[in-house]
Amino acid sequence: MPAMKVALAQLSYIPGDIAYNKSKILNALEEARRQGADLAVFSELAVTGYPPLDLLLRSDIIDSSMAAIREIATHCNGIAAIVGGPSPNTGEYGKSLYNSAFFLQEGKINAVVNKALLPTYDIFDEDRYFKAGNTFRPVELNGQKIAVTICEDIWDEQPFGDRGLWRLYSVAPLDEIMRQHPSLIINIAANPFSHNRLRVREEVFVRNAREYRVPLISANQTGGYTELIFDGSSVLIDSDGTIIDKLGFCTEEVRTVEIPSPGTHRSSLSFPPPLPDDMTGLIHRALVTGIRDFFDKGGMKKAITGLSGGIDSAVVTALAAEALGPENTLALLMPSVYSSGHSVSDSVKMATDLGVPYHIVSIEDARQALEKTLQPFFAGKAPDVTEENIQSRLRAVILMAFANKSGYMLLNTSNKSETATGYGTLYGDMAGGLSVIGDLYKTEVYRLAREINSHAEIIPQAIISKPPSAELKPDQLDTDSLPPYSQLDPVLYRHIDLEWPADRIIADGFDKELVEKVIRLVRTSEFKRKQTPPILRVSSKAFGTGRRIPIIAVRS
Repeated sequence: MPAMKVALAQLSYIPGDIAYNKSKILNALEEARRQGADLAVFSELAVTGYPPLDLLLRSDIIDSSMAAIREIATHCNGIAAIVGGPSPNTGEYGKSLYNSAFFLQEGKINAVVNKALLPTYDIFDEDRYFKAGNTFRPVELNGQKIAVTICEDIWDEQPFGDRGLWRLYSVAPLDEIMRQHPSLIINIAANPFSHNRLRVREEVFVRNAREYRVPLISANQTGGYTELIFDGSSVLIDSDGTIIDKLGFCTEEVRTVEIPSPGTHRSSLSFPPPLPDDMTGLIHRALVTGIRDFFDKGGMKKAITGLSGGIDSAVVTALAAEALGPENTLALLMPSVYSSGHSVSDSVKMATDLGVPYHIVSIEDARQALEKTLQPFFAGKAPDVTEENIQSRLRAVILMAFANKSGYMLLNTSNKSETATGYGTLYGDMAGGLSVIGDLYKTEVYRLAREINSHAEIIPQAIISKPPSAELKPDQLDTDSLPPYSQLDPVLYRHIDLEWPADRIIADGFDKELVEKVIRLVRTSEFKRKQTPPILRVSSKAFGTGRRIPIIAVRS
């Protein structure tokens, strides 16, 4: 029997745009046919895009999705396809939908496989919409049995915090379906990018292939979806756990692979490079993808940033120029009496070298006018954070005026360290339609800046080397309010990403007073984080839907 040829269709969709998604699927199906594929495999919920969220509650979306599936099936003559989409539950109980994989062959829907394991952790909330499937049987193509699974169905056992490998569910779908001896496992997926889970994902795939001694394919979607970024990285793994082929990172691609039969001599196969030890390069590419797709899929073209002379705004401006083009990125320099001369000159140099248009708009007259207005009410009270926040909010007013007048989207430049500790001004520097680096701690922002400069100086070295400062009062430094980032970020990482309590962090060698102060800042700033823009997610514990903490909670 000749080896099966399978096309991995790694595409970027728009949630809820059924016509657009269907068109992309049909084009990819024809490309797979041209490549000689027997089967084309598309990702989880491909016809709706993942995650469609409460669009799944709309009957017109479901009707359109099913109509799209039926139309795609009519194009499956001489080639089969596996396409993800929602399907109605016609039973007597349970949620109204299944998360399904449709097996399309000879012009019709030949089989429907329903997802059995519905994740409700991190960003996932599938139990809100779907009923769990409970039927486990392979589909057949050209005399071969194929185990079709949907994302979480092969993640029944996974690394989970300090517990090591942990069984999350009472059923293991592959244990059930492998009793019927399929010769291939196909997993259609919607795995979002997370720099600290990328290796875990590959380990799960490799472990399943080895355990069942069957080749495994995972077809993942790619592209940005508001705060989520899907990296693609669809993969073919041999029965001994060898990664044979891998599609591009954050790129659309249709690639046909030949499924190896037992005893295949691998010297002729293409081995992909291993994952890098330093993920900063991948984070860079993911953030550019997230910005580009946020604008492209949202029908927007131009971004505006406040370029302050600091590292955060410099990194965001560089990323925006790379994603959208320098001509579509506007920088505003908004000095006050407290701004250093080099902050302006460094920003002018960066904008000029990068080809980004810029304006210098002083806030000094507006600051003085507002302080004069408030002076009768604040007489006798010493200047404090109130006056500092006024400056930040004046800058936001000016940025939004330019955005409204010229049709720009304001990009937020706050980092994760600031967002965690509340070191930001509501309706000031926390404003914006998208937070670009809100999932990067300050020390990670510096690493990203150096990576951006790895081929040419995009960000002036003076910006990278200067001590961080908000420049809202004379000689101000971030360390006036916060511990040095080299001390702060490791504590934040353990408390937020690893979810360690104070006593465990202290036992890990950190100063008790430092730890208690940092955790107090995180707890008392929760109300601010509820009002932030969507944050591009590049870790497994970004602020937003993946971390749900009450605003009012226990004080310890």
